[in-house]
Amino acid sequence: MLISHLHFCGDCEAAIALYEKAFDTKVDEIVRACDYDPEKQAGNRQISHANMKIHGQTVFLNDRVDFCNKNKSPDGAAHLIVQFQSVEELLACYEHFKESNTIIDPFVQTFYSALVGNFIDDFGVLWGFMAA
Repeated sequence: MLISHLHFCGDCEAAIALYEKAFDTKVDEIVRACDYDPEKQAGNRQISHANMKIHGQTVFLNDRVDFCNKNKSPDGAAHLIVQFQSVEELLACYEHFKESNTIIDPFVQTFYSALVGNFIDDFGVLWGFMAA
């Protein structure tokens, strides 16, 4: 099993909220720093670990600053590809991202996809959306 693990710079909670809406999913588990060591982490609400399913695949998320993509660029970043069943499903999901993202490749029709494009979201995650 291969699990994608996304690291955020303190924005994990906001990312989870966006991804829940965009991908019509719910987070399965959230562990905050203050949950596992209340004495050492008192008041630290950052997310140490969360997991959710995006299109049936488990994704881990956290606020681990030393791993996050601080400059929000694709340099050395992972690229997550989501394949939708239809253009309509793709566009409905992208609607949640389009207000604030950086387009890498605009959405176009190709010989292998009815619609495909790449963008970086507000949290520095590089997404590729394509329709089957």
